[in-house]
Amino acid sequence: MSENKRGGTATLIKIAFRNIFRNFRRTMFCVVAVGVAVFFIVFYFGLIGGMTNSMHEVVQVFETGHVRAVSKQYEAESEYSPVQYPVAEGKSLAAVTAQIEKIPGVKAVFPRINAYATLQESVIKHAALWGLRMNEEVKVNHFDLTNKSDGLVEGRYPAPGGNECAVGAKFAGKTGLKIGDRIPLKTVSAQFSDKMWEPVITGIFRFDYAKVDGETIIVDFDRLARLLVLEDATQQIIVYADRPEMSGRIAGELEKIVSGGDAVTRWQDQYWIAMMDMYQPMYYGIALVFLVVACLLIVNTITMIIHERIKEIGMMGSLGMSRGEIVKVFFFESVFLAMAGATAGMILGGILTGIGHVFPLQMSALVGESTFAEMPMANAIFFEFSPASLLRGWLMGVLVASLFTLIPSLKSAFVEPVEALRR
Repeated sequence: MSENKRGGTATLIKIAFRNIFRNFRRTMFCVVAVGVAVFFIVFYFGLIGGMTNSMHEVVQVFETGHVRAVSKQYEAESEYSPVQYPVAEGKSLAAVTAQIEKIPGVKAVFPRINAYATLQESVIKHAALWGLRMNEEVKVNHFDLTNKSDGLVEGRYPAPGGNECAVGAKFAGKTGLKIGDRIPLKTVSAQFSDKMWEPVITGIFRFDYAKVDGETIIVDFDRLARLLVLEDATQQIIVYADRPEMSGRIAGELEKIVSGGDAVTRWQDQYWIAMMDMYQPMYYGIALVFLVVACLLIVNTITMIIHERIKEIGMMGSLGMSRGEIVKVFFFESVFLAMAGATAGMILGGILTGIGHVFPLQMSALVGESTFAEMPMANAIFFEFSPASLLRGWLMGVLVASLFTLIPSLKSAFVEPVEALRR
């Protein structure tokens, strides 16, 4: 009897679909196994994606922008934040900035300075000075990574050219400083001379980034440049693009503008970003391990189903079903189980990930602040949530489970109808 006369694949699919309701306990066992695995995949990749996005944001906002230019000497000694190596040395900062702004795709160009300072009469003895043109930078960046704002909780940022500063909330809490107080500090200029300074605190910020909130003093760029005797120069040039993916082309154009002794890097070249990209295959490997464990449970279940239905298989064969058709029935049955489990896991994982996308996970409460203090990562992690990520988890569950169950399904093809009916 031909397959068309018997109803073809559609009939086999109908038989397989009905079979999944024959044993509710066994069906639920398979569905739960795949569902838990897919739930973990969706949740896991949502968390990893959120951590990766947080790291990208921190690096772009606080460290490199989309493209950064510094001198090669500074690059080699960056852990000491030396100020004696200006970028584009011998060129006017205003002229260089104007040239960079003409590059297609450039959104903004900012000079920045990082320097160390020794504090006098304070429980905190060392701090980082961060020279910014804050009034311009807040138009481009959300420094408060959680609330997407300028981060001010009290007062205002330093005025251009003013003898003023802003400190982080954690810094203020440790030192007992408040708005209106002065901070006696000492730093070293580009000429290696000690510079004593007492800026007045005009603002307190909270960026939800422990490294900055606890040890950074924000001052006006032009005021700090004069103090450090940088004259018409800067330690770093930070460039923001209309889109992050344009950084490669902009970096190539920037290299033509700055001097040959300068290093131009993209945000993707930052150490932690490169590390996260390198570990991507490992993340998929971990997810597959959980999925494979769940699939082994399905393989065992399908094998038991075939053993229990051995007489049924013999009867199907004696009624004229080919071995291929019998295999299809069991394979379609296992695919239905995989699809049901993957759908349930995707929905549950999507709900939890969606909640984490709106209400962030507080990393300090989960693992302790010191655990990730040195990593460029905000305290609040927003889970990555998108239809694409949900579909990825669903497809991984269905495809892997289906492939694994193909092996026990093939066993049904080797059952001889006569021998099966004798059992």
